[in-house]
Amino acid sequence: MTAPHPLNQAVVAQALHDLRNGQLRRCLAMGFGERELDVLKQPALVALLANARVPWCTVKVNQDMLWRLVSQMHDIEHEISTVDRMLRLGASTEMVSKFYGLTHQEVALRREILGLPKRKGRHPVLNEEQETALWHRWKPAIAERGIALDDESAMLTLTMDLAESLSLPMSVLWAAIRSWIDQGLV
Repeated sequence: MTAPHPLNQAVVAQALHDLRNGQLRRCLAMGFGERELDVLKQPALVALLANARVPWCTVKVNQDMLWRLVSQMHDIEHEISTVDRMLRLGASTEMVSKFYGLTHQEVALRREILGLPKRKGRHPVLNEEQETALWHRWKPAIAERGIALDDESAMLTLTMDLAESLSLPMSVLWAAIRSWIDQGLV
């Protein structure tokens, strides 16, 4: 004797759950009509459907959605590595919050996980020599990479690269760059 078909059991369980929770539209979206939903109100018929040994429903894979979800994993991994990189390079909590929506508590936890020291106050501003060095690297880099001044995502990546090469805190470089853009010095 063969066992009940597991797909039938899953569909019946989901439909009953949705009906109990007032999600009639979800049942309709699964393919149930009004007559079929009336059947689900009768325990004997529910048992018959759930215990049927032949499948009375099918599954259709939405390939576009499947691959969209799979690609999100890459995006999530990229976001995590970017946030970690930003924090290691001295980005402020406000920057991480602005670009990735993390709360102050989440940023503090990420810092702790990365083993970064607790920040006390703001980083000092750039001295004249540091600001000049930043300008001489930043100005040609935006032209070389073809970065629009309002493209904050590309500007963020460039700022991370400059923070690494200049060994200066990212938040200080970002403030200087934003100041230059705001003043129209470019």
